[in-house]
Amino acid sequence: MSRTLRLFLRRFALNESGAFLVEFAVVVPIMLFLLFGLIDFARLGLANVMADKATAKAVRMAVVRPVVCPGVPRVVNRGLLGQLSLDQRNGTSCTARTGLCEDSGTISCTGSLSNATAADIWAQVRPMMPTGAGPENLRFSYGFDASLNRVGTAYAPVVTVDIVDLTFDFISPLGALADFAAGSSGSTLGQSYTFASMSASLPSEDLR
Repeated sequence: MSRTLRLFLRRFALNESGAFLVEFAVVVPIMLFLLFGLIDFARLGLANVMADKATAKAVRMAVVRPVVCPGVPRVVNRGLLGQLSLDQRNGTSCTARTGLCEDSGTISCTGSLSNATAADIWAQVRPMMPTGAGPENLRFSYGFDASLNRVGTAYAPVVTVDIVDLTFDFISPLGALADFAAGSSGSTLGQSYTFASMSASLPSEDLR
């Protein structure tokens, strides 16, 4: 190898004029990923807090408004044993005797703008819900509780409002990491994050 070639290779090995550009090209994407990741998780945290407040407000409204779901009884009827309990007058607590009142179970449905109560509730909680959410992301449930009801009186269920099928769109490809942290599987980079279950319950006050 000639002396000239050796000098050229030595100068090439010691030349650092392009090192900054290489380092910049490697470091900047990582820094941007971390920056947008912090912004995304801050947005997700805020969205979770606001959605939780939305369920609390929705259930406070639902307990004093007409029912959203069809099939919810208006009156507490006697159960099979209650029909034989003639010594128990109307107005007697359902806890007075097992089977005294008919247990209607839990009746659930999702919100819809076609329902006046759901539309009214949605109008109030919409500013607190993430972008892309709709009334169908609110599920209303009406459950029987013997301690709240009396034979032959107006039905007073426990009202529950859940957030269902609600997703959060990331601006960075972190959806898979969020879903992985939440314990789900089969996530792919960049997908939306599915909100964890949120619900709030209160005993009804007046469903007329």
